[in-house]
Amino acid sequence: MAIPIENIYYLLSYSWNMLDEKNRVRVSTDGLTNLIDLLAKVLINSTRILLKRGIEQSYVEYETEVVGIKGKLAVSETFKANTLDRQRTICRFDEFSPDVLLNQILVSTLRQLMFVKTLDRGLKEEIRYLLWMFPEIRQIEVTKSHFLRVRLNRNNRFYGFVINVCELIYENLLPSEKEGGRYFTDFTRDEVKMYRLFENFIFNFYKIELKGLYKVRRESISWQFSFEDLSHSNFIPGMMTDITLENNEKKIIIDTKYYQETLAERFERKKIKSANLYQLFSYLLNQEKDTSKNKNATGILLYPKIEEDYNLSYKYNTHPIFIRTINLNMRWDMIDKRLREIIL
Repeated sequence: MAIPIENIYYLLSYSWNMLDEKNRVRVSTDGLTNLIDLLAKVLINSTRILLKRGIEQSYVEYETEVVGIKGKLAVSETFKANTLDRQRTICRFDEFSPDVLLNQILVSTLRQLMFVKTLDRGLKEEIRYLLWMFPEIRQIEVTKSHFLRVRLNRNNRFYGFVINVCELIYENLLPSEKEGGRYFTDFTRDEVKMYRLFENFIFNFYKIELKGLYKVRRESISWQFSFEDLSHSNFIPGMMTDITLENNEKKIIIDTKYYQETLAERFERKKIKSANLYQLFSYLLNQEKDTSKNKNATGILLYPKIEEDYNLSYKYNTHPIFIRTINLNMRWDMIDKRLREIIL
């Protein structure tokens, strides 16, 4: 399924819950033909904003050789290096510096993009100019642990958007056969990655766009079993909905799926995948307690459109059950309209 570049940008921005930051960055997708160009352009425009407002700085501890003493003397290191004869010592001291983890990830990612063969030459020139504008910041070999160590606060919140872009590039940028070269894998062809992106997009779309109409959450549901021995309950797995929308009158449980084929085909007849229905059915039955809202909850299986749209409607006792698709190849305003129609 081909998804337009502009729509991928929207999917990512909603998935990261960074819609305000997306609007600030203002990236035109005209002329962009592939994902790596899009991500590079986003990173370039974001970096310009950071450089204009002032990049993150903090106190950084250094251990180095100095004339005399500065900060705390590293006695054993000084004697081992035999620097006293030259009237020099090895000391540890703090300095206010831009050489912090956030900037190291950003600068290192920008430098990695310079080695991507398929990246537009004009974008490479823009990156080269931006790197020249940075103060001295160490280049690091970015790993997953670097992203786990990132800590954001109110003052550097915008870095969250930047780091999300850097992490996506890191996850999909692989070394090529050419020495030092890099190539970018198209994550939209990866069913597992797109499932996570699709689920997070739908969750945050409803959380942002229907704020005030519904409370949007992921709901933990317990199996409504009885036990002769309570210890046996420890072996029962929990259930967690992809998305639950709820207000005073209504409850909707949405289970998102992302497949290369929406329906299963058996004996040349298309059918809803049975495992998908079983899962949604389990959610509805096991949350049936306490309130009429729960007993009348609606269940929706939501797929991206692959070949054709589906608008199937069923009912089990008091539970409406819908099978719906969303065409991610439409104009964004039509996607917005369709997602609202599914719920409202």
